[in-house]
Amino acid sequence: MLSPLLERVLRLDSVLPAMLVALASVPLTLMGAQSGILQGERRWPPLSAIYLALGIPRLVIGVAFILWHPTQSVAMLGIAVAAVAPAVVGWWALRRPGRERGAAPAPGAERRHPTRDILRETAHNSQALLAFFALSNADVVVARHALDNHLAGIYAAGLILAKAMMFLPQFVVVVAFPDLSTVANRRQALLKSLALVAGLGVVGIAGAFFFQGLALIFVGGSAYAQVEDQLWLFAVLGTVLSMLQLLVYAVLARSGRRPVLLVWLAFVAVVVLGTQANTVTGLLTIVLTCDSVLLAALMLTDVLRPRRLDPTVGDLPRPAAAS
Repeated sequence: MLSPLLERVLRLDSVLPAMLVALASVPLTLMGAQSGILQGERRWPPLSAIYLALGIPRLVIGVAFILWHPTQSVAMLGIAVAAVAPAVVGWWALRRPGRERGAAPAPGAERRHPTRDILRETAHNSQALLAFFALSNADVVVARHALDNHLAGIYAAGLILAKAMMFLPQFVVVVAFPDLSTVANRRQALLKSLALVAGLGVVGIAGAFFFQGLALIFVGGSAYAQVEDQLWLFAVLGTVLSMLQLLVYAVLARSGRRPVLLVWLAFVAVVVLGTQANTVTGLLTIVLTCDSVLLAALMLTDVLRPRRLDPTVGDLPRPAAAS
């Protein structure tokens, strides 16, 4: 139903790519539920298989479709077809419960949760993740409106590196999340995870700075040489986003409410201030500043002044296998 609006906002060639986005969201949503179950059961091998099935078919099928017919519609069709693969892998992994396969029981598996609590948590967590998704993707939409087509393409090329840096440490978030939901282990798990994400980010930033030519090939080659000197800043942006992602999940793990409002405020700031930019450097500076301020605010509220879990949720015991 929202496809015509999406077509207009993203300035697509037709409504078909927007409809294919909606189509792709169906198996991806199913995959998200499957991944959550496997994560809760700490079944890392099948969870890893889902993530591999999410990335590899998208790359192979997507590239094949683009080489066949390089249009927005065909590219999105390739993405939609590839999105089925992780859902199939998830279905295969969950044919039988983890306990029947010898896996440790999920933390809190024997507890009963009232439907009202589940719905409340679902609504809160959904809008929290939506806030981060909106923040981490707003700038590419803003660039389409604030910059001319050429500069918007240059900025989008830089974002390829930023998104690579953002998703590189995602495994840290996945593995750390169960410990982030326990009072006893939460602070230590969060500090170690932030340090690991930051360390990976420093390596990526250094690589983009000292090997600019290689980084330029990664984002598209000489056609985007105009952004070569700024690629290390896009790597910084990706690192900030990856640390923000970890903190957002930490907030969800402790059933936090107020910090999510800060994410929405940062999103509004990126949209409002970003539309005033007229250069790639100007937009990048605005986005990086807004995200960095948000990172500092969440660090103050969630790391330097840690809070206990919501008393209505309680502390979940760790499984014996993980102790």
